[in-house]
Amino acid sequence: MVYLFISILFSVSVGILFKLIKARTTINIFLIAVNYLCAIAASWIFFRPEIELRAIPFNLYHLSLSILLPLIFILLSLSIRYSGIIKTDIAQRISLVIPIACSYWIFNETIPILRWLGIVIGFIAMFFILNKAQTSREKNAVFLLLVFLGYGIIDVLFKMVALQKSIPYTTALFYIFCGSFVVAAVITLFSMIKNKIEITRSTFFYGLLLGLFNFLNIYFYLKAHQYFSENPTTVFATMNFGVILLGTVVGAVYFKEKLSSKNIFGLIMAVIAILLVVVSQLD
Repeated sequence: MVYLFISILFSVSVGILFKLIKARTTINIFLIAVNYLCAIAASWIFFRPEIELRAIPFNLYHLSLSILLPLIFILLSLSIRYSGIIKTDIAQRISLVIPIACSYWIFNETIPILRWLGIVIGFIAMFFILNKAQTSREKNAVFLLLVFLGYGIIDVLFKMVALQKSIPYTTALFYIFCGSFVVAAVITLFSMIKNKIEITRSTFFYGLLLGLFNFLNIYFYLKAHQYFSENPTTVFATMNFGVILLGTVVGAVYFKEKLSSKNIFGLIMAVIAILLVVVSQLD
């Protein structure tokens, strides 16, 4: 469980960093490109992957993640703009149903009743935690749907990568980060030609910091999937519930976000859900 909890910590750190960045500068595709450049450097320094340029294997999972990872940032920002942050957060969290369904139908996982109970309670917890006032009046369900599908598919693809034996997951991560950087760099170039995007020292610095947190988040997430290779729902559920639980607590303590009695009830339910999932793993 240590790998999973470390991944949760860095995932929430990414969210906190985004909030701090929004308060100081503009979040744009250049920042995302720098983020992946840093992730590439971190992968090379820590993993020293053995790369043969003449024989780089084609892998559909790597290619799909290379495209989806930078695109999901764009979809997330568009969804927040047109549907509001609350609805977007709900779409992102409810995407958990996709990997859970895949765990049952594709990965053939036998899910014990105690874990099912934890998952159901977790979804109830999400409802109460995310039960906040919506300030945006604009509506565009397309971006909400794309965020829902995007995050769900990304979770499943990372599970596929973790299960692969032909390519070490550390090498796979290096390939994925390289591909994501290329996609983000191309989008950045088009954005610079079409519109003026803000490129500053602070944007570059935040991009590097974001890349380090992202790298550690994904690395430990894959480690967790390898450790719980027979029980993917343990990773999917604990990760999702843990991120929303810790993120809400940090938001209340550090950013002074107000919590209603429903939100607090949701936090308690989330703790119970995580405990049930963890205990089910011990049986």
